[in-house]
Amino acid sequence: MASIFTKIIDGEIPSTKIYEDDICIVILDIFPNHKGHSLVIPKEEYETIMDCPDDILKHLISITKKVSEKQTEELKCDGINISINNKPAAGQEVPHLHIHAIPRYKDDGYKFGFGKEEYGEGELEEFGKRLKIN
Repeated sequence: MASIFTKIIDGEIPSTKIYEDDICIVILDIFPNHKGHSLVIPKEEYETIMDCPDDILKHLISITKKVSEKQTEELKCDGINISINNKPAAGQEVPHLHIHAIPRYKDDGYKFGFGKEEYGEGELEEFGKRLKIN
């Protein structure tokens, strides 16, 4: 059975895509920890980082770096959390490898772990445009 991310990649479920190439896509998380929270997702389904071939993983990390640079530039955030949850015990909700790039701010109130925010009317599209990588 295809994961929700595969359905997004196949166009069956809408998303706000900010980057795509032959290996991966980057979308905005619809339940972000902070606005601009992005997910770097390989097009092939690998359940965890351990299942992913090294060449694909290297590519995902290089794209995560580009996303982080764009977030820092556009959102003026003070830092970025890069996170991969492997298996449900570690908080993995979708059994399809993905890397979180989460903008953080000096006084955002989060000490460890993540809070949640919601996008207001039209903000998801706005952030999608601002963070799109050409």
